[in-house]
Amino acid sequence: MFVETVHPTSLQKPAKIGYLPLNSEKNQAGKHVLCEKPMATTVEECQRMMAEAESAKRKLMIAYRLHYEPMNLQVMQWCRDEKFGPVRSIASSNCQDVKAPNIRLSRDLGGGPLGDIGIYSLNATRYITGEEPIRATAIADAPNDDPRFAEVPANIGFTLEFPSGTIASCTCSFNGPEKRDFEVHCRDGVIAMDPAFSYRGLRLFTENTETRTQHKLAAINQFAAEMDHFALCIKNDTEPRTPGQEGLLDMRAMVAINRSVELGRTVEIAVQ
Repeated sequence: MFVETVHPTSLQKPAKIGYLPLNSEKNQAGKHVLCEKPMATTVEECQRMMAEAESAKRKLMIAYRLHYEPMNLQVMQWCRDEKFGPVRSIASSNCQDVKAPNIRLSRDLGGGPLGDIGIYSLNATRYITGEEPIRATAIADAPNDDPRFAEVPANIGFTLEFPSGTIASCTCSFNGPEKRDFEVHCRDGVIAMDPAFSYRGLRLFTENTETRTQHKLAAINQFAAEMDHFALCIKNDTEPRTPGQEGLLDMRAMVAINRSVELGRTVEIAVQ
């Protein structure tokens, strides 16, 4: 779709060097902002971006494209309706083999697997449960004999605890074959996507003790759906489905995950 009077801008630079000043610049220029995730590098930066957008009366939307993708939306709805009973646990991985040189391997540019790909698993646990995690436990690994990981971890594994008792176990890696999936273990069955986070070729399954069923939904252009939603929010003056608050909540969890790696223990996730 095309809305002639809408003039948004998109922020796609590495978060470490670009999002906060660019957001300020675009707000001051009267631009609505669609920002890549993670939306910043600290909770405070997220809050500043949100405050500046509100002050300028501009829309700030974070580019969580899977919130506009039919299969992931179906999973969200099934879990809200408890179609297979309450969610008991979640397992998710997002892994790829990153070759050097690559900005993803630079600490100064905000690299590392958590913010680049682990955020997909993190965000999925939140939209699957409809809850905010309250505790995080995490470990990280970097092979001593691989120069790619002199500045950032190769692998991060993290566990999130939710108020309902749901436990999510997630892995993200820059040092393995591509795998982008999740399994949602409910009381009466399992919901699975494999792949879950890719741009195309997503597959959705449900299974119980007797059957495994693939659910086929029409594929869409995920980026077009995301942009159409943003344009309509601007045109109709409505709140985006993935506003700055969505990015802020992920950032709070990522801060706790990184802190857990540093301390070697479980860390409470700040709620405010």
